[in-house]
Amino acid sequence: MRKNLYFIIILCTLTSCYTYQVKKPVDPATGNKQDSKKNTAIANNTAPQMNTTAAPQSLNIQQAPAPVNIQEKLAAGKNVKIEVDNKSYKVIVDRWEGDSLVAHPVRNAKKSLKFHKNQINSERIAEKRFSQPIADILTVTAYAAIGVGIYLLVK
Repeated sequence: MRKNLYFIIILCTLTSCYTYQVKKPVDPATGNKQDSKKNTAIANNTAPQMNTTAAPQSLNIQQAPAPVNIQEKLAAGKNVKIEVDNKSYKVIVDRWEGDSLVAHPVRNAKKSLKFHKNQINSERIAEKRFSQPIADILTVTAYAAIGVGIYLLVK
């Protein structure tokens, strides 16, 4: 029992609330589809004789996704995880030199890495962000451990 408790305590202290998450672009077509569905529902309720074939045609129209600008995503000072030639790097962005990204690894500020923007997979750029669910789990676990500790001391 004691070994398991120590293992849980060590595991909780080594867990970080920060994770690397790929930022999903906002899809304007989704909002337009919802608005057009509401409009067709209102139109169907107010005028049942209206031609409804025009509404489904507007739903099938898909807009092309906006091109992703890598230089805007990878601004100076950001802590990101990038994929270059099928290899992942956790780096902090220093600057852009023309079309090349100059960055250093997260744990080694002295080492400098240089990547061309065509080498970087723009769909796999993940920013380091605070994860609220993980923080909540750690908080509940800590409170439970404190409660068990107090119970065992009183007992």
